[in-house]
Amino acid sequence: MSAVAEVLSTVAPRRDPRCSELPTCPVCADSMVAAEASAYVSDHVISYLWTCDTCGYGFVTKHAVKQRIVCN
Repeated sequence: MSAVAEVLSTVAPRRDPRCSELPTCPVCADSMVAAEASAYVSDHVISYLWTCDTCGYGFVTKHAVKQRIVCN
């Protein structure tokens, strides 16, 4: 079964991507629990591959991550 993929851009200005709300499938509205894969696109951007278990639709989200400065 082949899946169609598209890139959906998301912006998380104050949230860590792991804390943001999980997406729903744009085709069947089923809830997504975990990304199938993730990858660093650049130093401050992470992309996630999502595939719907119900209808097989696939899409990618990209999240901008702010660099955290740790002071000791």
